[in-house]
Amino acid sequence: MNYVKRAIHAENVYKYGLSGKNVTVAIMDTGIAAHKDFDSRILAFRDFCEGRRECYDDNGHGTHVAGIIAGSGRMSAAAEGRPLYAGIAPQAGIVMLKVLDRLGNGKTEQVLAGIRWLREHRAAYNIRLLNISVGMLPNAGAAEQRALLEAVDGLWDAGIMVVAAAGNNGPRENTVTIPGISRKILTVGSADDSGNATGGLGRGYSGMGPTECCILKPEILAPGTNIMSCAKDGVGYVKKSGTSMAAPVVTGALALAAEKYPSLTPAELKLRLYERAYPRGEHIGKKCWGVLHVDYLLRGKYG
Repeated sequence: MNYVKRAIHAENVYKYGLSGKNVTVAIMDTGIAAHKDFDSRILAFRDFCEGRRECYDDNGHGTHVAGIIAGSGRMSAAAEGRPLYAGIAPQAGIVMLKVLDRLGNGKTEQVLAGIRWLREHRAAYNIRLLNISVGMLPNAGAAEQRALLEAVDGLWDAGIMVVAAAGNNGPRENTVTIPGISRKILTVGSADDSGNATGGLGRGYSGMGPTECCILKPEILAPGTNIMSCAKDGVGYVKKSGTSMAAPVVTGALALAAEKYPSLTPAELKLRLYERAYPRGEHIGKKCWGVLHVDYLLRGKYG
């Protein structure tokens, strides 16, 4: 994670006292283990797969994603006391909605139930952001596509910034998974998917646009390959790759921005991200805004 922070220019922002405190991030995934890096910041857990009440993650993906966003890294502290694997917003609150099973599969109705729960409980938990790695390919049923897209757009309109992974079906065009093709929500691709060590996903795995409606997707890129984060055993760490890892890097950065600028709407946060992405897409030969630059996002490009 320290490598990730250097890559997105986040090393200095913590000197401003930002940590994601008082910002709650919701996550739709495979669940969450009560990892020691989350301290007492798992504010709510809802299981739409099995209906269990206690925190658990029978896959590990959700715990890993949560660690990238909000892990404190304290179980990885080196001899000098500096955590190696702290998340981007290490004091943010976490609300986990388990909508994927142990194989990483889920049903549209479970996702929609989770979204309804979020709208009903947004104010109670001060939920500002939703990180969503649930995705279906564009050849899914039209009714399911429409229902999921309308649901995430409704969350956005209600004041929750939705951040979705672009999926790992690239690099061909029109391979961004749903709901990442939404006009409103923010879609994240991997900035380092062209290297040799991509976790078995292949070169150029990040889903690419444009969408069938000719919308530029993904808008923003962040590191997603070989990311070390919290493991489901509750104490250790594991390495994973994919746009599912890149998305929480951006979500964590936006949690810091929401802490510093609490009055900004999702649209205003998205515009700020657009204005401050660097390097730009044209600089790196990609059809996107560019790469996440956290220092610019929080300070402004010109100071």
